Amino acid sequence: MLVAGLTTPAQAVTYGTPTISLSAAYLSGAVGGVGDPVVTVTVGQSGADASALTVAASASSKSSVAATSDVTVTGTGAVRTLAVAARGRGYANLTVKVTGLGGKTATKTLSYAASAAVQNPADARYLTGSSDASAAVDLGGGYAVVADDESNVLRLYDRSRSGAPVRTWDFSSQIGATKEIDIEGAARVGDIIYWTGSLGNNKDGEYKADRNTVFTTKVTGTGANAQLTYGRSYRKLRDDLVAWDKANGNRYGFAAGTATGQAPKQIDGFNVEGLEFAPGSTTTAYIGFRAPLAPAVPGGKALVVPVTNMDQVLATGAKAVFGAPIELDLGGLSLRDIRKNAAGQYLVLAGSWAADDNTDPYALYSWDGVAGHAPVEVEDLPTADAGGWESVVEVPDLTVPGARVQLITDSGSADLYGDGVEAKDLTHPEWKKSRSAWFTIG
Repeated sequence: MLVAGLTTPAQAVTYGTPTISLSAAYLSGAVGGVGDPVVTVTVGQSGADASALTVAASASSKSSVAATSDVTVTGTGAVRTLAVAARGRGYANLTVKVTGLGGKTATKTLSYAASAAVQNPADARYLTGSSDASAAVDLGGGYAVVADDESNVLRLYDRSRSGAPVRTWDFSSQIGATKEIDIEGAARVGDIIYWTGSLGNNKDGEYKADRNTVFTTKVTGTGANAQLTYGRSYRKLRDDLVAWDKANGNRYGFAAGTATGQAPKQIDGFNVEGLEFAPGSTTTAYIGFRAPLAPAVPGGKALVVPVTNMDQVLATGAKAVFGAPIELDLGGLSLRDIRKNAAGQYLVLAGSWAADDNTDPYALYSWDGVAGHAPVEVEDLPTADAGGWESVVEVPDLTVPGARVQLITDSGSADLYGDGVEAKDLTHPEWKKSRSAWFTIG
């Protein structure tokens, strides 16, 4: 019975069990890393405002890799951001806990991996999702599309940030490729990007038809809004090159370099790693070789073979026509990438023909793209710590003092986390990564 003037007592609020989800269950970072990837934590609780929930993270293993004090959670409301500052190389499990009203809690485990510190960490960024970056093309607005030589996936990355690609494309079905193309070079003309496989045997000396592929993609939009669509492909460029060399007295040993049992990364092997167009041309493409050197002896020169009708090779399937070969003195190194800017200034990324990227020397050379004109060394590069320098994203104006260039590693064979596992064999794509770095020319 109610007494006059009194109301019914307020009922106690019943809170549900909090919910918690992570944008990724696996996260990678680097000791001393700047702008490492982060994880988004989404929380909620029935009957409660999400801003009243508390989110914290703690190290549940390997505090030498990341301790509780190295993990920060920022933000309010339903969406928070978790970041880790690695203190050591290796793996650690982190527990992410949300505490709701009524004292109820929920947890998730985040598996974390940290790679070693590198030189000039402020200039380093990590492109996650793959470890075998092999060619890159600037798409404007601070973004670049990056190829991988272990898959046929093209990935769009923000050049200024570490983390996963914002978009991916795989044109294998349109090309008719069932195995890796081993993409190693790329060049852009207008809104068309030309991509080439290595054209060589696999590491066991076996011929794989999909590696003998050149294809095109069309670019629409720029930056984060860029899109790629498939164009056409040609799958006989290796055959054309071998026939051309035979007709010219086997000068470079292409037939022997492509023979069954011949590994590609030998001084007398056969392995394409660079692609760019000749000065002022939209039809003549330079094919840059990692192997063979010319001649195939220590101290030899890097080889570039012009394809004078590359536009028609892709547009109509015409047989490739070749110009006079170009031999570049790169101090005994071979060509690992070649890129030019709109002013016709070239940068040649030079490295060893050998397979051991982690100890190889590297250098950058400027060139005007003219046969008979010598390239000039402009920068000695450090060994890549984990992997080999593989890609020049774009060429700055080389006449400007202090011009900076961004390079990307192929880190597929690197032991990133100290467990003896090569990066390309890691189970989780979030732990696979290539490193980009900025270098000041000269």
